[in-house]
Amino acid sequence: MTGGSESTEGVRLQKVLANAGVASRRVAENLIVEGRVRVNGQVVTELGSRIDPEKDLVDVDGTAVQLDQSKRYVMLNKPTGVVSSMKDDRGRPDLRRFTKEWPERLYNVGRLDAETSGLLVLTNDGELAHVLAHPSFGVTKVYIAKVEGRVTPQTIQRLTRGVELEDGPIAADKARLLSTSTGSATEVRSTSSGTGGESLVELTLHSGRNRIVRRMLAEVGHPVVELVRRQFGPLHLGTLPAGRARELTKVERGALLTLSRQATSSTPEEGAPDTRDGDTPAD
Repeated sequence: MTGGSESTEGVRLQKVLANAGVASRRVAENLIVEGRVRVNGQVVTELGSRIDPEKDLVDVDGTAVQLDQSKRYVMLNKPTGVVSSMKDDRGRPDLRRFTKEWPERLYNVGRLDAETSGLLVLTNDGELAHVLAHPSFGVTKVYIAKVEGRVTPQTIQRLTRGVELEDGPIAADKARLLSTSTGSATEVRSTSSGTGGESLVELTLHSGRNRIVRRMLAEVGHPVVELVRRQFGPLHLGTLPAGRARELTKVERGALLTLSRQATSSTPEEGAPDTRDGDTPAD
């Protein structure tokens, strides 16, 4: 950040805010005077203040403002049958068809396996992708799973207490039963665990382990029939149809950038996954 009103270096803060789409220049001036704008963590109230948009970090009311307009952030509702790769060496349907309208070279953040649908983030912002993809930053993901059998409250408690898998124990951050549909009376009586019919279960996890949702539910006796990721960090899939992509809104971008800036103040684990086309685990 440059100096006070006498400096001619940089760009006036209210102009930067207006160019970023935060508000009109006049409203941006009011935000500054009211002490609602910070630059590099410090409140700025002088209207003559100038900043370097390429280096300085700005937030309004605690929400980060995107100043680098070269960065692109896209939400995709990945359909089933599509692999989470920008180029599949086996010729399977991949993500390239969903990125054609954007000139930037976008990459997927993390992966969903081919049979799983739902929210994927595509971006050219490597730093943000690292924060979202690496489990050490604790970014949560919410899944809705249709599973075989009637899930009981005891099973939900088991998922949150933790189950033992071949690669170690794992517990859901949250779990809840959304609905059940019973099978025939014969099916319901056939096992003590009540595996007739189907259930809808919502799981919240921050783990990045491979196919973790499917493996957890199989371990408690309820194999997955269908699986969709509805939420990724602060992003919600909403009503976006399967196979459609859209740019994130200003509010969504602000939420992601705020999360990224807060997370990078901590030290991640070594060996962050490559969010492009490496061996990142698939959910």
